[in-house]
Amino acid sequence: MNNIKVKNTILSCGADSLLPLMLVYMLYIILHGHLSPGGGFQGGVLMVAVVTILYLGRGYETTVRSLSAGFLHGAEGFASIMYVALAMMGVAVGAQFCQNILYKHGAIGDLYSSGTIFWMNITVGLKVLTGVGSIALLMVSLVAKPEKKG
Repeated sequence: MNNIKVKNTILSCGADSLLPLMLVYMLYIILHGHLSPGGGFQGGVLMVAVVTILYLGRGYETTVRSLSAGFLHGAEGFASIMYVALAMMGVAVGAQFCQNILYKHGAIGDLYSSGTIFWMNITVGLKVLTGVGSIALLMVSLVAKPEKKG
């Protein structure tokens, strides 16, 4: 019995140490996607690791409380609307759908150096992060919830 408590303590301390690093790395990949390999999709998919580590370290109840499915669905809808709005900016100025119209802003190699592409990359990252986070949360709930009999 004592051995299980020690294992849980080690696991939760390890998860608490890793989670901030994982979140920073995920945001780094999303923000620098237009400058290096990676981007919104790759950074967003790292959310699965965050959900998994949170579940393994803190359990089902804390994971569900921390990552509200309703909030994730709402943020996913917001990201979709923002992507379409950014894509329509080109049409609004007489250019093509998804055309980079803000390309003259920023210096090459800076964080904000690709105009509209930077903002579209962030919205893709938010969309994938929330979508994959919802799926991972659903999978955790299917594994962790005891089945009701009767």
